[in-house]
Amino acid sequence: MEIWLHGFPVPRHAAALAVEAEERGFDGLMLADSENLVGDPYVELALAARDTTRLRLGVAVTNPVTRHPAVTASAIATLQIESGGRAVLVLGRGDSAVLQLGIRPATTAQLERAVGDIRAFLRGDDVPTVEGASARMAWIASFAPAEVPVSVAATGPATIALGARTAGRVDLTVGADPERVAWAVAEARRAVPEGAAPPSLGAFVNVVVHPDVAVARDLVRGSAAIFAHFVSEGPADVLSGADRAVVERLGTAYQEAQHGLRTASHSAVLPDEFLDRFTVVGPADHCAERLRELVDLGLDRIIMVPASRDADPERVAASNRLFAEEVMPRLRG
Repeated sequence: MEIWLHGFPVPRHAAALAVEAEERGFDGLMLADSENLVGDPYVELALAARDTTRLRLGVAVTNPVTRHPAVTASAIATLQIESGGRAVLVLGRGDSAVLQLGIRPATTAQLERAVGDIRAFLRGDDVPTVEGASARMAWIASFAPAEVPVSVAATGPATIALGARTAGRVDLTVGADPERVAWAVAEARRAVPEGAAPPSLGAFVNVVVHPDVAVARDLVRGSAAIFAHFVSEGPADVLSGADRAVVERLGTAYQEAQHGLRTASHSAVLPDEFLDRFTVVGPADHCAERLRELVDLGLDRIIMVPASRDADPERVAASNRLFAEEVMPRLRG
């Protein structure tokens, strides 16, 4: 059971976050890739590699639109070499990184090709180019790095199946409702041919630990809106009637310019009852119980996504500390 911390590549802060995550026992740190909102994840993860010894280091979530698969392969291979084999890559269709530039996210077909091309580049294979020739990264082989795990971030059935089938790793972005997580786990397992190894499954989960659940809800609201927005673009028939109405309203109201902010106008669309199902918020005992239920559905890792981008940093740090000290041990016990 792996427990990862998700964060932002804020210059002069991300490396310290990595050191803190390692000291508190997290298995890894994943940094977002969204060039208009934060710094560059590869630069900050390289600094984190220098300052840590065992912490795994991931880019989550990047995309094949703003970064060509060859560019991504070169960057993650470099991180793998410099970190001594601790790199992980999570690839998706694209969210704020593309939308804030007015670009459309990758199609499922484009994402599938990108996953295949990146893995081929990392193996040193020839990869077909758009002009019918081929390209190859021969330089990687001389360093003999360990294989970089490549995962697909997925919300809908097509992308979940793609990740399970082509990468063997899926990190779900469906929220924390056990019914929906169970559905997504089943979709991933169904996509793998009979007799093949089951896919490695993770889930991004919005978590805020605080003795006052009202405070916790307020801290997580903007971050939760990001993942609820993903769900609003997926199949509606896997949602309860109440949650379907909420995500439909959010999909209509969502303002990309206010992405990830608890003060965003669209964040007010999320009622407390929805947040209690879709996120994990409240006292440590409650959070441990909720996360244990998700782990028991068949997850191999939890990627803990803390509070909103504009939340009080001191309260975010306190939540992360409580998670590490009072929740994480119960998930591994």
